[in-house]
Amino acid sequence: MSAPSPGVGAHPVAAADAPAPRPATVLFEEGFENAPGAPRPLTAYTGAPPLAETYTADPAWLTACNGWLVSAADSPTAPAGSGCGTTWPSQQAMASALAEWAGADPIGNHAVTAYTAGDPGAGKTQLETVQPVPVASAGRFLTFSVDAAAVNCFAAHPLLEFSLLDGQRVVPAFTDPIDTCADAGTVTANGTHVGTYAGDDAVLFSGSSAGVRMVNAQASGTGNDGAIDNLRIMDATPQLSTAFARDPVGAGDPTTLTFTVTNTTERAAKRGWSFTEQIPAGLITEPGSATTNCSSGTVAVDPDGHGLTAGGDLAAGQESCTITIRVTSARSGTYTLCATATTARHGVDPPGCSSVTFVALLMDAHAQAVTATPAAPLAPSDVACTEDPATDSAQLGSTHVGSSIASFTSATTHAAGTAGSGSARTATSTATVNGLHLLGGAISADKATATATATAPTALDTVSATGTTTFTGARVGNTTVAAHPAPNTIISLPQRGTVTLNEQRVYGDGRGLVVNALHVRLSDGTDIIVGGTRASLARTPAEDPEKSTASSPA
Repeated sequence: MSAPSPGVGAHPVAAADAPAPRPATVLFEEGFENAPGAPRPLTAYTGAPPLAETYTADPAWLTACNGWLVSAADSPTAPAGSGCGTTWPSQQAMASALAEWAGADPIGNHAVTAYTAGDPGAGKTQLETVQPVPVASAGRFLTFSVDAAAVNCFAAHPLLEFSLLDGQRVVPAFTDPIDTCADAGTVTANGTHVGTYAGDDAVLFSGSSAGVRMVNAQASGTGNDGAIDNLRIMDATPQLSTAFARDPVGAGDPTTLTFTVTNTTERAAKRGWSFTEQIPAGLITEPGSATTNCSSGTVAVDPDGHGLTAGGDLAAGQESCTITIRVTSARSGTYTLCATATTARHGVDPPGCSSVTFVALLMDAHAQAVTATPAAPLAPSDVACTEDPATDSAQLGSTHVGSSIASFTSATTHAAGTAGSGSARTATSTATVNGLHLLGGAISADKATATATATAPTALDTVSATGTTTFTGARVGNTTVAAHPAPNTIISLPQRGTVTLNEQRVYGDGRGLVVNALHVRLSDGTDIIVGGTRASLARTPAEDPEKSTASSPA
């Protein structure tokens, strides 16, 4: 017969556990609003403390109406010597358009303008920071953002090439020049093209400070009229996160550990990040299962299986990519990965904590040849609440129980807990009594065998508890006993008591089963069990069925 028990399901942990992209952190922002006053050249401006940034440019971008800080609040007359003449109001209009685009004051906003009155030549620096901008630590991805405006787009377009400066290294922040005329966020009523442009190619910085250089690739002075505002250097380092595919997991069964590298919201390309993760002791990796879908991705597992190193790229526009590896544990326990497990990282922020719990079924099996209370059981075999496979056996020769209670010619018992694939477990117990005589021959059997078995395909599945009893040459009084009596068959002993054949009782919420070949209960209180067995599988020790009031017939 079978006595199934309720299973305990695992709860999937979806890939959605990875964080959503977050905005980049602003390290430096310049709005050109420190101590506003009369119009001034770019090189005469000093930014706000504590950095007090200053700027330089090639001479061609500091003459002929280039490199002026302008606002609509200034006089409509161009400053003497600026070379701007009647174009000055158009420069003021660009400063206002940039303010409206950014939600700022269109009258008081300042912008750096250029209204080229001559050919500047290609590849000249139009703006460059002088004071280094501090970067908190090495191994960070930095990117850039700027608001830009352009007019007279029927003529030559400004072509702005922004680079980040890493010491002596000059690294482009955009794959293509900014062409506000061709790629504007909006066009105002007076024809000013305006937009915000974020770098699409972040720089993995090794230094402790950064700078900005803006080069104009347009050589012509026919057109090439524009303005910039709101320069920003941003920390756009991706976020590393970890997650396990399901929790809990049966000990010995695999689950997938996923490392996700999530981009920031501007989704610029991030090339060359890497990290090393220390896998906790007891958490067993399957090195051959390690894989990644990251661009140019690599993943390697240390020979001892406890270190994983991965690296790769995020392409421009990509939200995230993953590295996965299957892991398991031979024993029950909870394993947690936190930031401290990421022992080396370059170009990624540390993860938060994630945990997985492995559970194991405790195998419990017991068998006795004969038990006549209050005497101790004869030939006991016991495997008690263990995660590990175990066996126990016992045997007896010819034995008398009391002066006239029982005798048998021989008996054997066996109890075992065995492990199958993954977290599959089986607990089983068997008791066999030969040449049995009870109560002066009122009960006899050439052979009586009882077996109790509990099995589960995984630690999270339903436990199936089954039992059998087999008799050979058995009689109770004048009744011949069938070889396989139905569970809990009761035969009366007139004026003496009862005999239960193939007694079966479920216990432990269905995870265990008692099987007794026969159980004699006499009216004088005598209680005899022949071929007593029980077996259970549970994640916590099952209650002793002999002490439990919740046990029920199977």
